[in-house]
Formats: sequence, C-alpha cells, structure tokens
Amino acid sequence: MAGQWLRRQAPAQDKTTRVDARNPHPARIYNYWLGRKDNFVADRDAAQEAAAVNPEIAADSLANRAFLGRAVRYLAAQCGVSQFLDIGAGLPAADNTHEVAQAVVPAARVMYVDNDPIVLTHARAELVSGPRGCCEYLDADLRDPGAIHQAAARALDADRPVAVMLLLILHLIPDAEDPHRIVTSLMDGMPAGSYLLLSHPASDVRSAQMAEMTRRLNQRMIGTTATLRDRAEVSAFFAGLELVEPGVVQPPRWRPAPGEPAPAETALWCGVARRP
Repeated sequence: MAGQWLRRQAPAQDKTTRVDARNPHPARIYNYWLGRKDNFVADRDAAQEAAAVNPEIAADSLANRAFLGRAVRYLAAQCGVSQFLDIGAGLPAADNTHEVAQAVVPAARVMYVDNDPIVLTHARAELVSGPRGCCEYLDADLRDPGAIHQAAARALDADRPVAVMLLLILHLIPDAEDPHRIVTSLMDGMPAGSYLLLSHPASDVRSAQMAEMTRRLNQRMIGTTATLRDRAEVSAFFAGLELVEPGVVQPPRWRPAPGEPAPAETALWCGVARRP
C-alpha cells in the first residue's frame, strides 16, 4: 500500500464528530508552540498562559522537533533502519518522520500512531509517502501496546528492526498507569536491533517554571494530566536497552551538527537506545 494510509477499522465519522474545540488538547497546544496554525482559540489561550510563566517553552518545542530530525536521520543513514513507528505523532509539521527517513532511504516505511481526531483528519490529507516508501496511519492509544503490535505486524516487516518513537507523549501517561511497563511491553514486541527514540519534559530543569506551567495546563485540559519527570526517571525508560552516545541529554546536546553554537538549556530529556 505504498503512499496510502492503513484503513481504519472504525467508521470514518466515529471520532471526528466528537472534537471539542473548547477543550485544549496537547497536540494542538504543541502545534501552536511550533508556530503552526492547526489549533483552536482554547488551545492558543492555554499555550499562551503556559508561556507566560515559562517563556522558553516554544524554543523547547522546536528543539524537540530538531531532535526528531537528527535522530531519524542518524538511524536511517548510519544504523540501517528503514522502518519507523511514530507513536503520539501529533499534527503534521515541517520535516515529518517519513519525510526525513525517505530523504535518506526512499523505500522507508513509516507508521504513524495517534488517537486524536484532528490528527486523523490532517494525517489523511497531508502525510503521504513517496512512491517507493510506505506511509500508514493507525488510530490507537499508547496504553494498548498489543493493538499497536498487531497493526505494526501487518504494515511493517517483523524480521527487520523498527525505530519506536515516543516523542513528548509519555508525560501524558501518569505514574498510576505505569508508563515504564508500557514502554517495556512495546520494545519487547520489537525485533532485535530495534531502537527506542524518546523525549520527555523535565522536572529538574527550570523546575519552578515547569511545575507552574504544568499546573496551569492540567487545570485547563479536561481528561488529560501531564506529569513531569527528572533525568533518572526518563533514563529508566531505557532499561534493558543499549543507549546510543551521548546517552540521556537535553535535545540540543544529542549529536548536534559540527560547528553548531553551544546549545541553550532545554527543559526536556531525550535519548536513543538499541534493543539487543
């Protein structure tokens, strides 16, 4: 199905009819911080209130997006990875995963996973593969790794490594739901030689600003709670995996291009690791 989306098993009208523009959503707030326009007034209000106490949040968001590009390019160009499972993909932006991967490996296969109806609509319209590769979409929740494994087995080659991408998504899974177990389950179902790409908001960088920003966002977002974590807690997501140098660092410090200026402090932790 090169250049096509995976067919959704649910009727097309099931989720898009339930979009609530009055309730800020993390994907649309992030979209605003990236300087995009796929968001509603409620999302912009929440994003601006957060930025009032943490003005660097837009720069942090752009740093995360740049990390996505460098990490995907590294895996495609230097590690021979040609399959990417982007979970919590969010709204399309510049340099989407399949665009970066297929610029290096034109036959790269990418499956985007998200459960937001706005994302579904934009994905069908915008995220289309190059002619040699494959770009597919799965309507699923990170909390159901079994469903993700089943769909990935149909769309991706189960005998070849997969890069599992969890960029700015795990903070939406509270400790009570055991996000570390979810990540372990996801990676246990992947072939040897697969990779985990992960980024997560930090509780131990600009601590007071990040805590107040998160408190304000949690008050506004109905049904969604963000949880900050420190470097040790984020590092624990890579348990049992082989961290790629330089390990768990702030995004601008993860393999910057030669000659780049010294990076600014970023209130995120990120890393890439290989499944033995």
